Amino acid sequence: MLRKLAKLLAWLVAAFVATTALAVLAMRWLPPLGSTFMLSGYLEARAARDPSWQLDYRWTPYERISRHAKLAVIASEDQKFAFHPGFDFEAIDQAIKERERGKRLRGASTISQQVAKNLFLWPGPSFVRKGLEAYLTLLIELFWPKQRILEVYLNVAEFAPGIYGVGAAAPRLFRTDAAHLTQAQSALLAAVLPNPKKLHADRPSAYLYRRQAWIIEQMNELGGAAYIREVDATAHR
Repeated sequence: MLRKLAKLLAWLVAAFVATTALAVLAMRWLPPLGSTFMLSGYLEARAARDPSWQLDYRWTPYERISRHAKLAVIASEDQKFAFHPGFDFEAIDQAIKERERGKRLRGASTISQQVAKNLFLWPGPSFVRKGLEAYLTLLIELFWPKQRILEVYLNVAEFAPGIYGVGAAAPRLFRTDAAHLTQAQSALLAAVLPNPKKLHADRPSAYLYRRQAWIIEQMNELGGAAYIREVDATAHR
């Protein structure tokens, strides 16, 4: 009986690995139809009977996205994005040390990890989700170039309730398109990422303006277009 259960478990694990690997590999070239976070947002709005929530998701190819938007999310969320293997171990170690000193636990997720979470998993902390996130991050880093990871992130990140990706955020919040987002607009969009339900890029608070200024400073320190060229080079490796 135990041997049969072990064999069944082995088959289930193998099927899970094969299915997820094929799904991640296919998305190297195919635009996602949506994400689990979009579904979660829809279900949450339905449960709250919020008629104002409407899904707006418009896939926008990488070449039609402003380089300012690309650099802004890197400066805000993951400054070592072009160089790490999917995990920023220094940031993780620093977050753990701060937690041990009694400080509030801060996020240390890379853009790659956020893509894995937003695209395939669900909101809310849990050991199961973090384990699956780590596994999916490894697959994403294995199968996708950094350029593709950044492209998907810029398309599935939530910038306002129901508004996913810069293709939807640019016209809804700034009356422009993703290709023409300015440095200031891009920094505001990146500034709301930690909490797009409470922070509003189209109605910035004093806090949001301070965060925008910090992001622009970081964008300049990263080297601007030179950093994005480093990311773009991975598409041909």
